[in-house]
Amino acid sequence: MYSTFEHTADIGLDVRAESRETLFAEAASGLLSILVEDPETVRPEQEVTISVSGNDLEYLLFDWLDELLFRFETSQLLLCEYDVRFHAEGITVSARGETFQSDRHRLAHEVKAITYHQLTVQQTAKGWQARFIVDI
Repeated sequence: MYSTFEHTADIGLDVRAESRETLFAEAASGLLSILVEDPETVRPEQEVTISVSGNDLEYLLFDWLDELLFRFETSQLLLCEYDVRFHAEGITVSARGETFQSDRHRLAHEVKAITYHQLTVQQTAKGWQARFIVDI
């Protein structure tokens, strides 16, 4: 589950999940919802494997989201399904999606960057939560 919040000229996301894996998948879904008006229009037609190294969960989340943004900016790849696996070196994600199609996908915001401002990842009594802000 994720929700957005306004932050000056930026958009923030609060994410909650029962596991770290689900938290990282939900954070990616939240980013997709900022990029396109209707994330349901993105089809899981092609699969990619993404590996991100790191042990600090906040930096790992940042690098994961930054990688998704990089793939959209360079290849117009929108990803909508994520199987996240943690390991000693970081995460490996099998992600599915498709190339941006202007006739089916309406851009919601131009995301310039993921920021470190208010970036948090923490375990709570009810699971995991994260917060991050994207520069639009």
